Amino acid sequence: MKKTALIYTKNGCMQCKMTKRFLTEHQIDFQEVNINQQPESLATLKQQGFQSVPIVIADGVQPIVGFRPDELKALV
Repeated sequence: MKKTALIYTKNGCMQCKMTKRFLTEHQIDFQEVNINQQPESLATLKQQGFQSVPIVIADGVQPIVGFRPDELKALV
């Protein structure tokens, strides 16, 4: 069964672009939430203790913060 990830991003974020590129190249489906376009999502992230993006959330793995190809491989 193919995993679908949720990725929180912001405008002008190089790590966000690299993470999205990694997910696309490895054919991992993802839904993007841009905190610039959906600022209400920022409050949710802060409540959960996150302080930076990108944040990748997927079933069966711990949330991945930043561009971490070593951890993103767990989604492949």
